[in-house]
Amino acid sequence: MERNGGKQQQQPPAAAAGKAAWRDGAVTYFHLLFYIAISGGQIFFNKWVLSSKEINFPYPVALTLLHMVFSSVVCFAATKIFKVIKIDEGMTTDVYISSVIPIGAMFAMTLWLGNSAYLYISVAFAQMLKAIMPVAVFLLGTAFGLEEMNCKMLAIMSVISVGVIVASVGEITISWVGVVYQMGGVVAEALRLIFIEIFLKKKGVRLNLISMMYYVSPCSAFCLFIPWLFLEKPKMDASVSWNFPPITLFLNCMCTFVLNLSVFLVISRTSALTARVTGVVRDWSVVLLSAAIFADTKLTFINIVGYAIAIVGVVAYNNHKLGVKPQTNQQQGAESKVNQGSHQHVDMPLNSTKESS
Repeated sequence: MERNGGKQQQQPPAAAAGKAAWRDGAVTYFHLLFYIAISGGQIFFNKWVLSSKEINFPYPVALTLLHMVFSSVVCFAATKIFKVIKIDEGMTTDVYISSVIPIGAMFAMTLWLGNSAYLYISVAFAQMLKAIMPVAVFLLGTAFGLEEMNCKMLAIMSVISVGVIVASVGEITISWVGVVYQMGGVVAEALRLIFIEIFLKKKGVRLNLISMMYYVSPCSAFCLFIPWLFLEKPKMDASVSWNFPPITLFLNCMCTFVLNLSVFLVISRTSALTARVTGVVRDWSVVLLSAAIFADTKLTFINIVGYAIAIVGVVAYNNHKLGVKPQTNQQQGAESKVNQGSHQHVDMPLNSTKESS
């Protein structure tokens, strides 16, 4: 009886632990699925706003500017007025001018060029071209002395490049203007990641994604305001046919902000590897779904084969980068445990903010 009683006393804690683990796993998978849904949905939403006849708003700079203004207002209200979110302290004027402004300028360039590409090429083809991102990051990192050229990385870069070239050859209706816009956005995003490494991490400034949005969004909005004033505002003034209903505008901007929050939640609850793998699943989902949603998307067998080759290279690149400095990762994990008073410090994945606009 005492043994049975002892077993009965041990079973409830074990059952409670199993139930808690199941609940924690379910919440994690929900965050992953939500990130895939909101990220892919935001890409489709932007494509529809920029190219649909119902909205008729072919102004990518204006759209991105609205996103940055909305993000700046929400971040300011959440941190300074309602104080529901605490940002990382330690930002100085010198660091902001020398570090945040270049990062914000590259972020604005990334979103401007990336959104402009949707006016000329399909969503699926744009995602295929984005697979070249690791090549741009590696080559620029090598030029800045952050990466070292070796045979393994050269092979990985070659696989990705071949895959993107094959996917481009398989594109039925290719617009070189759209390709230039998209590749320009890729280079700008690679420079942004390089600047984060040089200007922030090497100076000991570590910001989570919420703090990064708080500091970078106003700077990006200002950088976008200048080209909008000279390039798109005259066109908008001359045209009387464009239309952007306030409800649609609010929902589009809100989806952008929620997407950034979902990136933060995914990285906080999982690991960098899980976030990167989730990004690959998201990319494939966007490519396949865009063929069913948009009339300008026609996938060919060569498209799929080329993109599959590129994704193999991207996965190999992610695994290599995450396994290069395991001791550094362990030190970062120890630092994050020490700093549990605020948001967890996280490193943004390679394609975390690329789809934010």
